[in-house]
Amino acid sequence: MFQIGEALMGQGSELAHIDLMIGSKEGPVGQAFATGMTQLSMGHTPLLSVIRPNLPAKPSTLIIPKVTVKNMEQASKIFGPAQAAVAKAVADSVEEGVIPKDKTEELVVVASVFIDPAAEDYNKIYRYNYGATKLALKRALKGFPDIDTVLEESNKSTHAIMGFKVPRLWDAPYLQIAFDNPNLPFVLAAISQIPQNDHVIIEAGTPLIKRYGVDVISKIREVRPDAFIVADLKTLDTGNLEARMVADAAGDAVVVSALAPINTIKKLIEEAHKTGIYAVMDTLNQPDPISVLKQLDEMPDIIELHRGIDIEDSEHLWGNISEIKAIAPKAFVAVAGGVRLDKVELALSQGADILVVGRAITGSKDIRDASEQFINKLNKPEIDQFRIMTDF
Repeated sequence: MFQIGEALMGQGSELAHIDLMIGSKEGPVGQAFATGMTQLSMGHTPLLSVIRPNLPAKPSTLIIPKVTVKNMEQASKIFGPAQAAVAKAVADSVEEGVIPKDKTEELVVVASVFIDPAAEDYNKIYRYNYGATKLALKRALKGFPDIDTVLEESNKSTHAIMGFKVPRLWDAPYLQIAFDNPNLPFVLAAISQIPQNDHVIIEAGTPLIKRYGVDVISKIREVRPDAFIVADLKTLDTGNLEARMVADAAGDAVVVSALAPINTIKKLIEEAHKTGIYAVMDTLNQPDPISVLKQLDEMPDIIELHRGIDIEDSEHLWGNISEIKAIAPKAFVAVAGGVRLDKVELALSQGADILVVGRAITGSKDIRDASEQFINKLNKPEIDQFRIMTDF
């Protein structure tokens, strides 16, 4: 038996974070337990959890301080409320049947415990560490989370301490607002007016990037730190280099032209995926995007069916979306060029996942109102962030 559990509970300096292993004395957890007790390191001295002096918990539980203990004041927080909290949580887990009572002599627990040096309230230290340990044990012995939960929640959740969200695309449709105006003060002012919404994407358009470079991404992120930002480079050469430039500038997606050499497209997609950003293939002026996709070993994350500004008055058909999805079933299909409010339902009915809108929003007198009208047309509720932060 070798199970792993984790839990975070509380707030402020007293916040508790528990990582633990529970398993057989004769297995890897038992080996880690014995090693931890005999191979000490300065500032991270392990200690047995005890409910009170001379009353250790069962299964035997070893506490490893995560934060370097530098003085006796810090040590007292570990050799006190945290030690007692972990022990009581283990004992109560046995009493409640989470840990089988008949296995308490066969199992051991190794728990890594975080205590902020700034923590002061012993009551909170105890309560938070008790709750976090108990939850971590329950999760460990139930195999939480299963892989389906991980995959479902990975695109929804935000780390509580990180302080910002790294958005991913998973719940289409989306509204992508394209800023082609090469006037940075105007763009930043306009972006600040766009409503906060999980289904809004910000595009740094080609003219904007040509004037200011990929560093414009950082400027946009100062205004909207949680935004999903697409850098529309329309790359035609040096695909790996330009993908890396966008990744280094903290962008979320880079655009390659479908007119680029196949090797350039392949290199951009490979480098984008290597660095953890999205690869977008823009089909502007490419008469046969299907043939391009069939030559790729790795599909782009987004295929943008793009009608140029100069032909926006033509019929609103963006190509055979169903055929594209048959070749690249995991990719999102975006439509761009002449997407106005009265065309949203048509685009969605044709299978579009992302609606790329430029001047219909950025050129309006009331950017916020125009954005809200498009967002309402998506008919897509936002993620329940409160639920995500509290439970699953």
